[in-house]
Amino acid sequence: MTFRLTALTDPAASPLSRRLAWLAAADDGTPLGSAFLRLFTSPGQAHLCELALDVHPAERRRGAGSALLAAAVAAAREDGRGSLLAQAVEGSPGDAFLSARGFERALVLDFGRLDLTAAPPGPAPAAAPTPAPAPAPGVGLPPGYRLVSWIGSCPGEWLSAFARSRTAMDDMPMGDAVFGTIAWDEDRVLAAARAVADRGELLHTVAVLESATGELVGFSELVLPADRSGDAQHYGTAVQPAHRRRGLARAMKAEAIRWTRAEHPGITGLLTDTAAHNTGMLAVNRALGYRSTHRSVEFRLSLLR
Repeated sequence: MTFRLTALTDPAASPLSRRLAWLAAADDGTPLGSAFLRLFTSPGQAHLCELALDVHPAERRRGAGSALLAAAVAAAREDGRGSLLAQAVEGSPGDAFLSARGFERALVLDFGRLDLTAAPPGPAPAAAPTPAPAPAPGVGLPPGYRLVSWIGSCPGEWLSAFARSRTAMDDMPMGDAVFGTIAWDEDRVLAAARAVADRGELLHTVAVLESATGELVGFSELVLPADRSGDAQHYGTAVQPAHRRRGLARAMKAEAIRWTRAEHPGITGLLTDTAAHNTGMLAVNRALGYRSTHRSVEFRLSLLR
């Protein structure tokens, strides 16, 4: 089979990365597959890039995927990248494709879903809305902590503390993926919230406030789709090391669930993904009713010669 690769211009701008793209097409112009290479621009991730490659099932095993991969690897090396990441569902054709081409299995992610159409366990909580950023009910919180929440960008009164709290993600178990470090400041926090808003989606954040110090010591983010229906997606959930094993992560996620049920009944499920060896967060998810749906493998290819 003959085909050609066409380099595309990606219009999706991002303050944290840039993308290169290629289209594989048959001689008559029929699309066969595509590849998108994300080149991270943060100083702590300048060694890294991420590939999303897809070939139509009917066109596989004819060389288009290998050609797309070769173009992406060449571009990544030319840009001075040291590692290329790619993800595939465990046991899928993508898993076999990457394994056969020198990629190493760096991390396994467990994907879960909470069915919100089922009745919640126990008595139904009160559904009275609370204007952000007022304190949220502290379900299961130990003394000395309270929950606060907001929608969209972090309010100014919490912004500095929230940026500092993002370091709770620094030691998140990530296997051998070598994602590098992400330096969070106030500008980056606001830019991330704007990116969600620009897509028409809704960002809801629950955070834990330590009463004695006024510091935010943990956070959990949930993103609702633009039409506020179907499944919403958990983003980061983390607690500062000194405050772990006190039920804070569970309390934050429980509040996100309560808020979603009360304010957005069109949301039918909540999705989450967790490193398979992050046993603490997996236990939190199971306790709240999340059930595993599938596992994906994060692959890594060294680009150093």
